[in-house]
Amino acid sequence: MTFRTPGFGRRLGTGRTRLVLPALVALAVLLIGFMVFTATYTNLLWYDSIGFAKVYTTQLQAKVVLFFGAGLLMTLLVGANVAVAYRLRPAYRPLSVEQQGLERYRAVIDPRRRLIAWSLLGLLGILTGSSVAGQWAVWLAFLNRTPFGVEDPQFHKDVSFYVFTYPFLRLVLGVVFATVILSILAAVMVHYLYGGLRLQGPGDKASPPARAHLSVLFGLFILLKAVAYWFDRYGLVHSERGATTGASYTDVNALLPAKTILMIIALLCAVMFFSNLLRRGMMLPGVGLTLLVLSAILLGGVYPLLIKQFQVKPDELAKERQYIQRTIESTRQAYGVDGAKVVPYGTQPVTDKKKLQEEADKLGGVRVLDPAVVGETFRQFQQIRPFYQFPDTLDVDRYQVDGRPVDTIVALRELSRAPAEQRSWVKDHLVYTHGYGFVSAFGDRFAEGNVPDFITKNMPVSPEQKIRVAKPEIYFGERSPRYSVVGGRGQQELNYPDDNSKTGQQSSNYDGDGGVPIDSFFHKLLFSAKFQDKNLLLSGAIDQNAKILYDRSPRQMVQKAAPWLTLDGDPYPAVVNGRILWIVDGYTTSNSYPYSEEISLGDGTRDTITDTRSAVARQADDHINYMRNSVKATVDAYDGSVRLYQWDENDPITKTWMKVFDDTVQPKSSIPPELEAHFRYPQDLFKVQRKILTQYHVTDPSAFYNGEGFWEVPEDPSAKGKRQPPYYQSLRMPGQDAESFALTTVFTPGGNTRANPQLAAFMSVGSTPGRDYGQIQILQMPRNAQPPGPGQVQNSFETDQKVKGDLFTLRQGGTKTVPGNLLTIPFGGGLLYVEPMYTKAAGGKESQPYPILGKILVRYGNSIVAADTLDDAMEQLLGGAGGPPAGTPPAGGQLSPELQKARADLRKALQDFETAQKSGDYAKMGEAWRKIKEAEAALWTAGRPAPGSQPSPSPKPSGSPSGSPSPTVTPSAS
Repeated sequence: MTFRTPGFGRRLGTGRTRLVLPALVALAVLLIGFMVFTATYTNLLWYDSIGFAKVYTTQLQAKVVLFFGAGLLMTLLVGANVAVAYRLRPAYRPLSVEQQGLERYRAVIDPRRRLIAWSLLGLLGILTGSSVAGQWAVWLAFLNRTPFGVEDPQFHKDVSFYVFTYPFLRLVLGVVFATVILSILAAVMVHYLYGGLRLQGPGDKASPPARAHLSVLFGLFILLKAVAYWFDRYGLVHSERGATTGASYTDVNALLPAKTILMIIALLCAVMFFSNLLRRGMMLPGVGLTLLVLSAILLGGVYPLLIKQFQVKPDELAKERQYIQRTIESTRQAYGVDGAKVVPYGTQPVTDKKKLQEEADKLGGVRVLDPAVVGETFRQFQQIRPFYQFPDTLDVDRYQVDGRPVDTIVALRELSRAPAEQRSWVKDHLVYTHGYGFVSAFGDRFAEGNVPDFITKNMPVSPEQKIRVAKPEIYFGERSPRYSVVGGRGQQELNYPDDNSKTGQQSSNYDGDGGVPIDSFFHKLLFSAKFQDKNLLLSGAIDQNAKILYDRSPRQMVQKAAPWLTLDGDPYPAVVNGRILWIVDGYTTSNSYPYSEEISLGDGTRDTITDTRSAVARQADDHINYMRNSVKATVDAYDGSVRLYQWDENDPITKTWMKVFDDTVQPKSSIPPELEAHFRYPQDLFKVQRKILTQYHVTDPSAFYNGEGFWEVPEDPSAKGKRQPPYYQSLRMPGQDAESFALTTVFTPGGNTRANPQLAAFMSVGSTPGRDYGQIQILQMPRNAQPPGPGQVQNSFETDQKVKGDLFTLRQGGTKTVPGNLLTIPFGGGLLYVEPMYTKAAGGKESQPYPILGKILVRYGNSIVAADTLDDAMEQLLGGAGGPPAGTPPAGGQLSPELQKARADLRKALQDFETAQKSGDYAKMGEAWRKIKEAEAALWTAGRPAPGSQPSPSPKPSGSPSGSPSPTVTPSAS
């Protein structure tokens, strides 16, 4: 017989529930605490591994102080007002339907009042603290602010006030405003719940204690509003009401006095609310509040609108002239373009062939190898194994090769991942851990077969190569695995494939200083949780002295080491003293510089490369109005060591952060000369500056107001709808004695609706440290005789009879052409245009899956040529400089009999080719193709009989036997 106590099961179940729930809560708290500890501690280990632990601890301390400071401020003040409101509750509440309804809520809340109050206040404190902790940079910059030594033209305050102090004051005001507003809301709710405020029933709607309490809170709110009105005056230097950025005529003459008057009215209104402590009634505070609202509408809205409509608009230029001048000067200074030199150019181009030849002799090596095109070619010849990779867009640098500086296209052979058929956790993370090798090619020439002429290549690295690489292993790169475990005792990591080895590979063992030790159970547990990978904890393959490498892309590493920097989107590798270093340009930016025009960083740096190539990171759409290339950073590709070097020694923002994180940025004087030789002017800064200079090259306020002479960044002729990117190249600017490495771009006239506008200006910035580095020079073309722009030049290449024939030849045999970078070079008082035209298999991998050089297209003046090399092109160009293009009538207006016959033969051959293609007769297609080549050569000889001007024979189309066209060819209209 079973005896059961009544209710025992129910009580037992309830008891279990009461035990389980706290256990689950405790477990959840422990789990959250463990994950927070794991994230914090592993971050500290990572920072310590690169020597920047102080950066992390300083951030952490600032966040903790702000979190608890703001959170406690919010919790205590709001909690104090809740407590005051509760203590001021009326002892007697008149009976009413409203109070009877509230009594039910009071009955539920009162027994749990403290729990509910502290829970809500704690949540409010956590949310506030988390929000304010994210502003740690504003607080630290304020505490360590550095003067700019420049005053704004309106209030005559140092620019540091707007960059460092003003944002911090706005942050403090925001927190205090939020605290007062939430205190008001909380007090109203408590007063209403306990009868201090009533919506129904006879008598006053508010008890005297409730009225006094809320009057004080509203008085504090309006007092804060008075303070905000005062600081709003300084915010006018960022106004957008006028013709340009900054305090305009309306702001200075209407809004500025209005803000002052509103501040005084707000102070009086606050006094009226405080006076309610001594007297009863809301009439006086109500009058003050009404006056403040009406004044804000009339003085802050209507009055400025009337001034703008009836004083400024009828004579806007006269009223705004001095303010436009302020914006021009401040914007040019904020973006570092105030030293840009604009000089007239192109009014008297050289036509004398002898002088042009002298200019050509000084031309040097033009970079005809396009880094945005030949990435596939590098992969074809230097990938070696499918588990290696190259980026789509390569980098441009310069090296001393055979005693002369050479523009060089460079890339690293980085690891992709283990071969698909050999994937395993051990191979992915302990064997295939790094890339291998620095690959470079001459930028100004091609090897046999029209492929890149490599300077460094192949595996293993040869000690005889002209650029010596002592440590070719790439453990830290742009495409490194998420994490790798390296350096364990006896661990064999794939170094490079070796067919002469019995194992088919050469192995290595990492011995660098980088990485975090993972040979203890505790660290294995932490990183297993961090990466959510149990193998890190359970695997027996992780041996003694092993380290884990993670967060190892150069941009990511520098960003964590210097969180106050904005980084360039294109880090590039350089060999310095035998080691491969990633060079990353760091910018200091601000959106608080007075009177400077604000732009979107993402939009200002966007072009063909960032829109189509994954190798170059796209900038965020942050709005800035100040920018400096303040820091040059390096990351060692082998051991991951990070170095920060001060580059702009006059930048106050850099000086400020060097105080915050002392000893993290090394002085400029400590930069090794071998490293400095590889520094270049950064692309993203240059793109922002060229966008600014489309307008701010105009320094006269009247011309600026009228938009006279504004420019635009042209469309890339090879990518419709995308901006043309700037190009690195070595060139000799007018007035220079020698070539210099530079970053260049061009401008077209602003507001031009034509698809292919002419050229308005050419811009170059020196990129060789120690010489003309950072000097911006703009060659402004004559407005009445502007040379062709990029689109027009590209169109002329496609329509010129001789070049059209060469391009037609290249496009046979199942191939297509890929235009390279269209370089613009000052030459002979005019402009020389150079474009490599590559060929590539149209069908993909059937015959030629990578680009090789087809022709080099060159234009100077009205002369256009295509040749196999730049030297041949210049010889043809200068041999016929100033003369008519091939195939045009002589001065008498009549074609020679030879020329007439050549043209007729070419037309007949083209017709025969199309007829044979339609019928599928490959033999006749081959015969017609031979006649096309013969007619083309005869046409050139008849049109330009000058010695040395005949082009070298064009290569046979790929994929066609004996030069016969492929059956998939579709002839162009040419």
